[in-house]
Amino acid sequence: MPPTLRSKPYRIGRAKSGLGLFATETIKRGTRIIRYIGKKMTNAEADKLDTKYVFELNSRYSIDGQTRRNIARYINHSCKPNSTIDISRGRIFIKSIRRIEPGHEITYNYGPGYWDAFIKPKGCKCEPCIRERQRRRKLAARRKTRTKSKSLSR
Repeated sequence: MPPTLRSKPYRIGRAKSGLGLFATETIKRGTRIIRYIGKKMTNAEADKLDTKYVFELNSRYSIDGQTRRNIARYINHSCKPNSTIDISRGRIFIKSIRRIEPGHEITYNYGPGYWDAFIKPKGCKCEPCIRERQRRRKLAARRKTRTKSKSLSR
């Protein structure tokens, strides 16, 4: 297929934490998936904005990615991501760190600043954290039933 007619290897879809970006074809490890776009501004200007889509480019500049044209804004946080950030020549790219199969959500780790400000107060909704909470609940329930059965047998 000619490069101008090539479809994108992702789609926007419903995720557990809202909308997310999902692979529509296999994405190989090391592939630049998408560019995070928006208005470039100083960090002082960015600090005045009331949005979750500000991406710090470096110690002086940030990108305001709240425009709907910025499809990369739909990529959700994960504590065990399949992508990472690649900053090159003042541009932000999302790059795969492992093979991503069709139908899998594209994720990256938002970092400690975003975590403390937005995720920690509400709790992480990434797939690995949800599975870990479910595992802990099951273990707690098993322990509870064990202690009940021990106390009943006495």
